[in-house]
Amino acid sequence: MTSMKSPESRLQQITAHAERTYPEECCGVMLGREAVEERVVQEVIEIDNSQDANRRRRFLVSPAQYRDAERQAAERHMALLGFYHSHPDHPAAPSAFDTEHALPWFSYLIVSVAHGSADRATVWMLDEDRARFAEQALEVQARTERFSNVR
Repeated sequence: MTSMKSPESRLQQITAHAERTYPEECCGVMLGREAVEERVVQEVIEIDNSQDANRRRRFLVSPAQYRDAERQAAERHMALLGFYHSHPDHPAAPSAFDTEHALPWFSYLIVSVAHGSADRATVWMLDEDRARFAEQALEVQARTERFSNVR
């Protein structure tokens, strides 16, 4: 099972985006590097929720936004790892709508936002048969401070 690693600062960017857009769903792109059984988020890019109706329960990445995400990944010599979105006042688990619209090779990070505050983040990958999601391990890497002794 593929796991996902994210620096604390990237997860904070995602949760801040989710809180700002509450009570509507936010969405964005995760770029980084991919190795055997591991994905490492290096950059997140906020995108506008292109959904016209019911933005409180749905998000949409338009074809143009998808192409732009692929272009940005290529320009940065990174992989398009997947997408993130929020679930306002709902659990951080894929909905039936998410299952119907996801692609099996991407990771999907979902942030639950309870009454305007980010609550929990989980990561999911759709099975190859597109029947259900499997949860991926999420490892948040704490920021490490570097100190130097200057005399």
